[in-house]
Amino acid sequence: MAGKTKKRSRSGAQRPHPRGNPQKAHEPRDPRAQARATPGDWIGAARLRTLPLAITPVLIGTGAARLVDNELHWLLALGCLAVAVLLQIGVNYANDYSDGVRGTDDFRVGPARLTGAGKARPRTVLTVSLAFFALAGIAGLAMTVRTQQWHLIAIGAVCIVAAWFYTGGKRPYGYHALGEVFVFVFFGLVATIGTTWIQVQAVPQEAWFGAVAAGLFACAVLLANNLRDIEQDRQAGKRTLSVLIGKRATQVVFTLFVLVPFGISAFLAVFYPIAWLTLMALLLALPAVLIVWTFGRPKELVIALSLTSLASLAYGALLFWAFVG
Repeated sequence: MAGKTKKRSRSGAQRPHPRGNPQKAHEPRDPRAQARATPGDWIGAARLRTLPLAITPVLIGTGAARLVDNELHWLLALGCLAVAVLLQIGVNYANDYSDGVRGTDDFRVGPARLTGAGKARPRTVLTVSLAFFALAGIAGLAMTVRTQQWHLIAIGAVCIVAAWFYTGGKRPYGYHALGEVFVFVFFGLVATIGTTWIQVQAVPQEAWFGAVAAGLFACAVLLANNLRDIEQDRQAGKRTLSVLIGKRATQVVFTLFVLVPFGISAFLAVFYPIAWLTLMALLLALPAVLIVWTFGRPKELVIALSLTSLASLAYGALLFWAFVG
């Protein structure tokens, strides 16, 4: 009968059913069943736009060390840079893994993640994260042996543990409005002051001022990220600071975090005139603030995040120049 005639190919042969159950041939694909991750996906998951935040405290800390000792301890400075960058990448992959297995990224509007998008097995992402943490530990151990500052092993261990429990573990503090505290302490204070101490075993007050500035920039980047995901995080049960205080308050706090470092550099410029040049970083920072206050779509905040990160790097480089000039 015509109604039961099976479809035939152009050659007239009967078209075979796809392998498996023919009833499932027209079912929609699982949106998480994506293609295998490409090298570009892995590079994207490292979130290169956040890496300037790892470089800034090393620049400032090394500049402050030069105020104590005119010799540039370039090998130790490079070691500090390696630890900071490797930890940053490790944290980024750890967040990808933890948020993915928790299902938080199911609501994500930003760039796709490896775990949440199903592009890589969770265990693989976890392994890569732990590998970067291990590399950071090896670099830190090498500097410990070089300087004989054995207490640095304990500090490094605390950094790695704190990085993991940011979004990992049963009660990640990043899910309870403490992410900014972690970022300020470890990517601001510890990274900057640690860089200075490792090189000269002293911490001048300039290092503390610079550490606060670096930490505030890092917190601003995190706020831009969380402001973008505020509705999605609320749905996922992730109680970031932005979720707790709301959009308007987040915009105000972001603005303060971005502008206060320039107040710090203006004060330092009284003693180190070249520090006035850090105001050039406002060319990147002010557009970021404008975007945060006027954005129409959440994805626009990715630009604000990137601009803030680059402003941090420019600020750190210019403050380094002020200290060594």
